[in-house]
Amino acid sequence: MGGSLARDAFAVLRDVCEDLGIDHRGAELLRVRSNAVFKLRGEIVVRIATASDARARLPVVLAVARWLAQQGFPAVRPADTICEQPVVHEGGVVTFWHYVPAAAERPTTTELGEILRTLHLLPVPPVAVKRFTNPLAGIRAEVDRSDVLTPGQRTWLRDRIAELTERWSDLEVKGAPVLLHGDAWIDNLLRRTDGHVVLCDWDGVAVGPCEWDLVHTYHGQRRFGLTAADVDAFALAYGRDLRSWPGYATLMEVRDMYAVGIHIRNAGADPFSRRELPRRLDSLARGERFTRWYMAEPVAVVPRRSASRRG
Repeated sequence: MGGSLARDAFAVLRDVCEDLGIDHRGAELLRVRSNAVFKLRGEIVVRIATASDARARLPVVLAVARWLAQQGFPAVRPADTICEQPVVHEGGVVTFWHYVPAAAERPTTTELGEILRTLHLLPVPPVAVKRFTNPLAGIRAEVDRSDVLTPGQRTWLRDRIAELTERWSDLEVKGAPVLLHGDAWIDNLLRRTDGHVVLCDWDGVAVGPCEWDLVHTYHGQRRFGLTAADVDAFALAYGRDLRSWPGYATLMEVRDMYAVGIHIRNAGADPFSRRELPRRLDSLARGERFTRWYMAEPVAVVPRRSASRRG
């Protein structure tokens, strides 16, 4: 989808809903980054993905979500009664999910640690879930096809990705591969109105080292405003503290680079990504480990765990 991400996503939403006989009037745009996410009046969430691998990836995401429901795991549920999913339209891959009414009280990193511990104890599902091997392969592809990077940025990124990929391959992870959420950040944990928490946004689901799910919280302290107390609570709840692992420094640098990829992909059509991308690239090139990054428009005072969602 070219042009404005939000405008193009609305067009896909309108066409798909009209084809299916669904009332899309009053649809609320919840966010637009890796996906455009809308809420319909019938308590349905519509997610529109445009990544090059979405058409192959999302049937697996849906299958894992259905399997998790069978296991009683607290995850968002596909709205399968609407249609056969996913729906492909004009370069967008559309899925429908049940809306989770959220309580005012935000989830805690303690609850995130507990739910990830439960997830990682589950067996690997009988679904063709991808193996998580190189988290930076997709970023390298975005660098190669981007038209927003300068020649200098492109060269630096290619060299840095090659270095980090080699260091990643040398990491000695702990334990057998587990079912990964893939983007296990606190903002992907929702508190329902009954007080229980539910894990959403399973687009990155994979089978791989548990360390990848854990690092997001530590990285949240480095870049996105979580506190040391948040991280301590997370580690205690999960039962392991990554900071004592020899591969921790490398994993954090890989996560830094991974967090640049979405803005490389979106910068051509999204004004915020065009502004945020140079901030992230400049701080990485200068070796600044604790420069604050943003998930939405920066504000003068950023509260602890800002209500903006991460990109």
